Amino acid sequence: MYFCKECGAETPKWAGKCPQCGAWDSLRETTSVTGKKTGKAKSAEIINPVSLADIKLEAQFRLKTSISELDGVLGGGIVPGMVALIGGEPGIGKSTLMLQVAHQLARQSLPILYVSGEESTRQIKYRAVRLNCSSPNLNLLCSTRIEDVIHYLDKQLPALVVIDSIQSVSTDDIDNVPGSISQLRAVTTQLVNLAKRTDVPIFLVGHVTKDGAVAGPKLIEHAVDTVLYFEGERRNQLKILRAIKNRFGSTNEIGIFDMQADGLHEVPDISQVFIDRNDNSPGSAIGCIMEGTRVFATEVQALFSKSNYGNPQRVAIGFDQKKLAIYLAIIEKNLSLNFYQSDVFIKLAGGIKTMEPSLDLAVIGAIISGMKDTALPPDTLLIGEVGLNGEVRPVYQSSQMVSEASRLGYKKIIISRRDKQIRKTDKIIKIRQISELIQLFN
Repeated sequence: MYFCKECGAETPKWAGKCPQCGAWDSLRETTSVTGKKTGKAKSAEIINPVSLADIKLEAQFRLKTSISELDGVLGGGIVPGMVALIGGEPGIGKSTLMLQVAHQLARQSLPILYVSGEESTRQIKYRAVRLNCSSPNLNLLCSTRIEDVIHYLDKQLPALVVIDSIQSVSTDDIDNVPGSISQLRAVTTQLVNLAKRTDVPIFLVGHVTKDGAVAGPKLIEHAVDTVLYFEGERRNQLKILRAIKNRFGSTNEIGIFDMQADGLHEVPDISQVFIDRNDNSPGSAIGCIMEGTRVFATEVQALFSKSNYGNPQRVAIGFDQKKLAIYLAIIEKNLSLNFYQSDVFIKLAGGIKTMEPSLDLAVIGAIISGMKDTALPPDTLLIGEVGLNGEVRPVYQSSQMVSEASRLGYKKIIISRRDKQIRKTDKIIKIRQISELIQLFN
């Protein structure tokens, strides 16, 4: 059989393009999963439908982890029976966060099962001592067999199960090595069925490939309820947890953590992390973005250098590369500035990644500042979406962004003149076109 690593579709022959999802070069050879015979098949249990009105929910439907950043990303806490996949680069903090979550829940007198297929109990104990995690309700199971996990759950149902990692666990019913497509599909299916049957939440730790995707087929992401990704460089202390799939909450929320020697610490005031109020150098501008229900300011940096190649470089870190080309085209048309002999580098400080249009005006302000080698006035913040003709448009929840900027002490807040929700004051400056930004540099 051939198995699509993107969508999980099976086909009896190889093709360059998946017949289901259309992905190119995604079919991989695998064996057909049939399972071992265990004697006479048991009669299937008949399950009758239940009226939705008869289903009763507890007063506290979600389980709080006492880590507010994680609870916010999950939508308010852990839902009983949910299966969550957390991915990220090696060493970014996946196992650290899961051990801290297990410890916080164990402190609430809840039995927790931490399954590790990559470390021994003594190795986990060393890490637990460093993280100050020593609750007696935290049970360790170092095994690579899914049957050992099921055997434990048949005797006792914990409040949470952590599998670290899903690529190291296998089932005896399949002869392939752990981490193969057949093993991943079979083990994930068993864990999902187990979680739905027992209402025990399960967290799966997954490795990522060089492209940043979870190693293995996309079927893992399709099968689970929630997919969380750690962003940020391994050598950077700041870690960003983002939900890209969540059946029980929003996918716009992010959690900010600071990696220290004793584990991950929450960062309550995000705006103080992404900006440097003492740096007022050319090529820098402060903007404001909104992730879910959280508003925070971030710094945009622009750098220009003489091009030594036939085609100038255009590098964007933190947002789409194509948006940088659009920004430069807008500036060239409306401000008559030429970039054909310069390499342009744009970066969002702190490792943040966003597609928010509210940052358009700040990016263009940083580009103009870097091109003219002139700094923006101190304590200036820019909020606005920029159209292809250079017009500045209002953005969603601009009032909350202005309130955050005022809280941070900015004396000049540049917004769109079309924004009817906010009145023009000595602090609020409204503009219609990006050509009016030039006056800030005079």
